[in-house]
Amino acid sequence: MAGNSVEDFYVRYYVGHRGKFGHEFLEFELRPDGKLRYANNSNYKNDTMIRKEMFVTESVLQEFKKIVEDSEVMKEDDSNWPEPDQVGSQELEIVLGDEHISFKVR
Repeated sequence: MAGNSVEDFYVRYYVGHRGKFGHEFLEFELRPDGKLRYANNSNYKNDTMIRKEMFVTESVLQEFKKIVEDSEVMKEDDSNWPEPDQVGSQELEIVLGDEHISFKVR
């Protein structure tokens, strides 16, 4: 692992689309202070948006950071991501140390 500090670590993932049931999406964000945010919006059968926030321990942050480092996703580029379609989008943003990636497919 590159280091023990998680002050330089951030992850956000979003997947969603606009369709028959409106704007439906799933999103999570893990911040360096340990705050984990989750949102899920589906209007199917009149469901309501689910939002959850919690704080995770430093060891959980370290494990997340290790998973990202071991995956080597920071070495990827968005040319390998799928072609956009008309229905949905995906976004992945990661900050790891002084590296920052942001992949978006619309």
